[in-house]
Amino acid sequence: MEIIGAAGRFVDPGESGAEYVEHLRRADLSVGTYSLRAGAADRQSPHAEDEVYVVASGAGRFTAGAQTVDVGPGSALFVPAGEAHRFHDITEDLAVVVFFGPAYGSRAAHARSPEESGRS
Repeated sequence: MEIIGAAGRFVDPGESGAEYVEHLRRADLSVGTYSLRAGAADRQSPHAEDEVYVVASGAGRFTAGAQTVDVGPGSALFVPAGEAHRFHDITEDLAVVVFFGPAYGSRAAHARSPEESGRS
């Protein structure tokens, strides 16, 4: 067993307004926290891996494909690999636990860092 104590804790993203911190990485799974400041722009692009987002704190909206929903603590969202998606209209700082399966970047021909794919 491994306790992932930092998962879901907001990390000040600085001037960029968005920050991704990876907490756990295995071949088939990675876990991190995506922090977005209220009013920030989420500039991420689609990933080659499936994702599950669980909102730990904050409030805003989320769009994936043609669907938009309000999100807040406890919201859980599945995004299949390759689907365009983003958080927006963020009214309270968001801290989101992100699960990638398989691990983030493992399906990419040239694995990119979160910063290179729009997560910074």
